[in-house]
Parts: sequence; C-alpha cells; structure tokens
Amino acid sequence: MYERILESIGRRIELTEDEQQYFTSLLQVRTVRKRQFLLQEGDVCRYEYFVNKGCLRAYVVDAKGVERVLQFAIEDWWIGDMQSFIDQKPARLAIDALEDSEVYCIDKAGWTALLERVPKFERFFRMLLERAFITLQERVTSALSATAEERYGQFQERYPQFEQRLPQHQIASYLGITPESLSRIRKQRMK
Repeated sequence: MYERILESIGRRIELTEDEQQYFTSLLQVRTVRKRQFLLQEGDVCRYEYFVNKGCLRAYVVDAKGVERVLQFAIEDWWIGDMQSFIDQKPARLAIDALEDSEVYCIDKAGWTALLERVPKFERFFRMLLERAFITLQERVTSALSATAEERYGQFQERYPQFEQRLPQHQIASYLGITPESLSRIRKQRMK
C-alpha cells in the first residue's frame, strides 16, 4: 500500500523496517475527486500531502479573481501550504485536485514526532525543501527575466509529463500568461 512513498523516501534516506512502520503509522490515506479541495484559502493547513496517484495544484486568487497557479503535484510529489502548516495560521493557498487523486497525509503533530523519533527524516525534508527553494528561485528569476516563449520552453523541458495531463489554461496560469498567448506560442513552435 505504501510502496510509492517508501520508494520515494528510500531514494534519499535509508530506513529500517521499524522506521518504515512507524512512519506509515502516522499517515492517513485520502481520496480526492477531481475539483475537490484539500485546502481552501483561509483554512489552516493541517497536513502535508504526498501524491500517491493523480494530479493536484496549489494556487492563489488575485484581487481581480484570477487564479494564479504556483505548483502542480503529480505522483511522487509533496504539496501543501508550508507557511500555514508550520505556523498553523490561515492558508494563503488553495489546493485542489485536477484529476481524481489519492494522497497520503501527515499532520503537524505526526510530522514533529517523526522528526524527533527518526532524525534522518530531518535530512529527508531538508533535501525536499532545498530542491523546492531552488525550483522557486529559478521560477522567480524566469518570471522576471524570460519571455513567455522562454518560460513555456523551460516548462516543457522541466515538466514534460504535464503537457498531456493538464488543460492549457492551467499551464497558462502557471506561466503567468493568458491561454490565448499560450495557444499562439504553441502554434509558432509547430512551424
């Protein structure tokens, strides 16, 4: 049942059988239907989520009511509102399913207990956060200095698996452009 998450963790740290059992005892399994929320803006993020199957997105809604996608998460990825989760304050992000999905959830108390009882998980989560920070830094740099065409090319190169799974308007939102602009860029690339 927990093969994917244990395999994912095993690529970064080595766990004993007892540590694996303790970790999985802290997890809850949740199925999420397409368009169903895991987290709504203003609620406190009680869990960090590991995607076992499906596709989710984290986004904000701007002052004009436009959704701005910050992150997609597919199988083997983690997603949550880290600021809300750590501080236990209202979330700024909303997280919903773009496909029927199954996630493993770990709550704040379980996460804290895990880090205390199995210190190598501190290394595991540090490695995830380092990778997330680097990705965020690259994304901000790209948003500030790259053209829409360059950002789309970077997206295709970095996340080839998303092109077939995501609607065009979701990709456009992630890139910070309109769906019409993305359509034009795609047509130009086909020439």
